[in-house]
Amino acid sequence: MTNELKSSTAGAASQASEQKLEYAYFHGKLVPFQDATLDLRNPAFLYGISLFEGIRGYWVPEKRQISVFRMKEHYERLLKNSNVFYMTPELNLDELCQLTVDLIRKNQHDSDIYIRPTLYKSGESITPSLEYTSTEFCLWTKPMGEYLDLEKGLSVCVSNWRRIPDNSIPARAKAGGAYMNTALAVTDARKMGYDDAIFLTGDGTVSEGSAMNLFLIRDGKLLTPSKTEDILEGVTRHTIMTLAKQELGLDTEERTIDRTELYHADEAFFCGTGAQVAAIGHIDNRPVGSGKPGPITRQIQELYFKVVKNQLPQYSHWCTVIDA
Repeated sequence: MTNELKSSTAGAASQASEQKLEYAYFHGKLVPFQDATLDLRNPAFLYGISLFEGIRGYWVPEKRQISVFRMKEHYERLLKNSNVFYMTPELNLDELCQLTVDLIRKNQHDSDIYIRPTLYKSGESITPSLEYTSTEFCLWTKPMGEYLDLEKGLSVCVSNWRRIPDNSIPARAKAGGAYMNTALAVTDARKMGYDDAIFLTGDGTVSEGSAMNLFLIRDGKLLTPSKTEDILEGVTRHTIMTLAKQELGLDTEERTIDRTELYHADEAFFCGTGAQVAAIGHIDNRPVGSGKPGPITRQIQELYFKVVKNQLPQYSHWCTVIDA
């Protein structure tokens, strides 16, 4: 191979590598993703002392745009919970939103994406304290498709593990260490052949899915556990209740739900940033309705995807549109 050809080939390879380079926000600047590394002594690694959010961006190919769904609301929740955990970041709400837009543009996505902002405690202290370490903020994005199968009815079980109560680690905050609770439930469920799990509270009433909120449908009405049932106050949960009321005329009753009510449901579904709207077909080997996604769940699912992809003008204020 001639020197000229070698140089040309190396240049093309270098250019291709540069085009594929992914970036993250770390230590106050945008850096190549592989450079965003933590010290092994970091409290976030040692003890899971972190708070995070999961946000989705939807690729709209005909417009070559990313529609980021309810970004502001996710950051508002993060900031509220940061006060509980002594993790208030230096960046304000507008700065966090703008930084997210900048990173998405930098990464030049052309598919659906997942966005992960995280607050975490940093430093070399081995003491599991929120007081003596500094707060850092990092952010990364990655392509992401479906988290759960949205076409079939999921087969789930009621977990033997209970949801962590509010007076231990608040479930309304997406606290990193608390997700060991989720990991135990979903792992055991899948080892038994189920797709996922439903948590009960310490009192034995229904809480939520392993990492998503839960809705039941009985007699044409939506039921969901109240905010005091050790649940995440989900952005998607709020979205579903709003769409059901405004677009389908369906009320949602937020209340305590007994375990056996799960087996009486006409339909059931999980919802969340990852789960989106995922129908449940069986609970503890008992069919929910026909055992397949029900008509109301399908209506909500179809409506939800129109909204997140910015196809309904009345909900455009929920979408941050970023040109590719």
